[in-house]
Order: sequence, then C-alpha cells, then structure tokens
Amino acid sequence: MLPLVFELTSTAWLPGAVIPPRHTCSAADVSPPLSWTAPPTGAASLALVMDDPDAPGRTWSHWLVWNLPAATRSLAEGQRPGAPGMVAGTNDFGKVGYGGPCPPPGHGTHRYFTRLYALDTLLSLGDGAGLIELKGAMKGHVLASTELMGRSWR
Repeated sequence: MLPLVFELTSTAWLPGAVIPPRHTCSAADVSPPLSWTAPPTGAASLALVMDDPDAPGRTWSHWLVWNLPAATRSLAEGQRPGAPGMVAGTNDFGKVGYGGPCPPPGHGTHRYFTRLYALDTLLSLGDGAGLIELKGAMKGHVLASTELMGRSWR
C-alpha cells in the first residue's frame, strides 16, 4: 500500500457515506465533483479509477481517467470525456466516461472506491483503454495514491 500523502474529497458525500442518487444509475448518473490536495513533488500526471469490489464475480470499473495535469486540483460534477487535459477509458458498462454506482437489486450494500494516483509520467495510452491496460501502463509509475469510498445499494 502506498502512503496517502494527498487527500481526495467530494462535496457530494463524506468518506464512507451513501453516494447521492444523482451520481448513480437510479437518477441522473452524473460524475461527482471531486477535489484534492497537491500531489507529491515529482508528479507529472494524475490518474483516477472508480470501482466496485463488491460486484458479483469481479471488481467492476465505473470510471477511468488519466493524464490529468499534476497541477489539476478538481473535476467538476458531470465531467465529460474529452475535456482538455484528460484521457477517458472504457468502463465495465462498455462506455467511455463515468458510469455511476448500479449494484444489482437485492445484493446489499456495495462499496465504491474512487482512487487518485500521482504518476511520475504521462501515460502513452489512448482514449477508450480499459482498466487492465490502465493498470499495466501505471505499473512502476505510481508515486502516491489517495481514495474516497462511498456506499450504494438498490
């Protein structure tokens, strides 16, 4: 586990709290507003991964973003793929961009981890890559990480 040397927060929910319906498949399904403190010295870019480790069968990816400039300190609510300074990947819903929490009905509460990684390089990974490709590209380049966990159920 890497040291948590910077902090990720959202005005939408507190750590460990319920993710508002607006940010889930039950409502508008828009990405949450996120902000963070400065990454460690030497960071060249940032990557963001939101996933659900409680999904049936395997961890389910909901949001993949990379090559955010290290000077970036936030993403606005409803951030769309293709915004300047970010590359978006394909989530496990098969779409590029954000896909909010959407646990299967009757499967209880799921945890959703939004992790922000400080990287020592820009990744040579194009739009639409998946989680496996992103993790492979990040290997050996992560300086630090931070996370925000929220919960959801249907």
